[in-house]
Amino acid sequence: MAKFKIFAKSILIPVMVGLFVGLIISNSIDYNSLNKPSLAPPAILFPIVWTILYVLMGISYGILESEELVDSKVNLIYYSQLFVNALWPIFFFVLKLRLFSFIWIIFLVVLVSIMIYTFIKKNKWAGLLQIPYLAWTIFATYLNWFAYVLNK
Repeated sequence: MAKFKIFAKSILIPVMVGLFVGLIISNSIDYNSLNKPSLAPPAILFPIVWTILYVLMGISYGILESEELVDSKVNLIYYSQLFVNALWPIFFFVLKLRLFSFIWIIFLVVLVSIMIYTFIKKNKWAGLLQIPYLAWTIFATYLNWFAYVLNK
């Protein structure tokens, strides 16, 4: 039962952050009206992918927590990247700061990379579960850049 509580909490935190940010930005999303690059996916894909990524994020952290591998470094990088992640859509959609958002998402890519490295050193699977998050964030960086360039 204790492990169930650890994983439930670990998954719930990033999912709730994503839900909260989604509510904040819901009236400001202009994705369909933007000029987009050829690889841009349909808007419906984003909440699906992000929900999966938040769940994976929580599972990774839960693995570390359930094995008592969480320390101040793990917490710092994990919660820092979650905070930076949460601010990106506000900068991009609410404030329409497309160039700043591009710089911000590069910062997120760096933090996610550091998180993966930090997690892998503690538990291989905790780190590897974050590879889809890194891949998607790199793809989002591409989308952000072209949203900026094509909509100046």
